[in-house]
Amino acid sequence: MNLEAACEVYRRLLLQYPVIDDRRHFIEFHNPFESLILTILSAQTTDRSVNAIRDALFARYPTPGALARADPEEVEPLIHSIGFHHAKARYIVGTARKLVADFGGEVPRTMEELQSLPGVGRKTANIVLSHAFGINVGIAVDTHVRRVSKRIGFTGSTNPDIIERDLVALFPEEAWRDINYLLIRHGRAICTAQNPKHEECLVADLCRYYREMKAGEK
Repeated sequence: MNLEAACEVYRRLLLQYPVIDDRRHFIEFHNPFESLILTILSAQTTDRSVNAIRDALFARYPTPGALARADPEEVEPLIHSIGFHHAKARYIVGTARKLVADFGGEVPRTMEELQSLPGVGRKTANIVLSHAFGINVGIAVDTHVRRVSKRIGFTGSTNPDIIERDLVALFPEEAWRDINYLLIRHGRAICTAQNPKHEECLVADLCRYYREMKAGEK
């Protein structure tokens, strides 16, 4: 897809899913530490499930120091409902300990430093940098971003690293902070994994998947 068509898709999606109060996140957090921990916990589960355990988790462990002193087995009951709680408890306790030991109890603000933390890959780091600090060095690629990007024609790949590279090459840097938000919103509302709502899609005429589907019906 060329830049002109990509920017038209962006323009239409921004009209359909306007950013209100500069809010582009789906996880409820109050500070960078909460953003980091909850984003780690959000892997392979829903934002709603993560938001549901937030208050109890941070009432018990409100700071990196408090969580660093915990035993992972003590944390597990608080996050049991989100799945993979054994591994995730180890990740967040390990992350808290590294924050205290290596970063003075502060969440780092670089991609490299964030990825040095247990349970933090590029997607998580991109989300934390963007949502907690307003720093956009790339575009987080989750399951919705991957699906919608491939269908529309922003990328020909299903590899998250390649998709991110294609997206940042296609869109101007000032649009990066919106792309993740818009594609997630569209993937949840319209471009769903099963039975996408083509008749309700504002970008169907620009969508590779839709064109190929219609061509196959002839």
